[in-house]
Amino acid sequence: MAWWVWLLAGIALLGIEMLTPGGFFTIFFGAGALVVGLFGLLGWQPGVPVQGLVFLAVSVASLLVFRKPLMEKFQRSIPQKQVDSLVGETAVALEEIPAGGMGKAELRGSSWSARNLGDTPILLKQRVRVERIDGLTLDVRA
Repeated sequence: MAWWVWLLAGIALLGIEMLTPGGFFTIFFGAGALVVGLFGLLGWQPGVPVQGLVFLAVSVASLLVFRKPLMEKFQRSIPQKQVDSLVGETAVALEEIPAGGMGKAELRGSSWSARNLGDTPILLKQRVRVERIDGLTLDVRA
């Protein structure tokens, strides 16, 4: 197969990797195709079966060697969610919230559903501490 076909296939596979979330799979097959294409560009032109074997060998070897470290690096470098940074802040009750019940609270200018984790009711306009966030609900305590 022509070297430029391998290069185009490699570029296409790298593009697919950029368009798909997570995983890190097609990047390694793109790398394998690019390696075979570069060998062809440098003058090495074996038959298609040998090119296919080199493609598979480079792809699988790079997948086995590099995928796990890449996954760990990118999962570790994901910044803490902005919402999680709200834990520990002070919100203001927009209505009375019974003990163990639901109501509304304002935090940073936005209205949130709020769950009272405490044993006493929260009064209107009382300041409360955000203990955790469950979806779009603040778990608060007076």
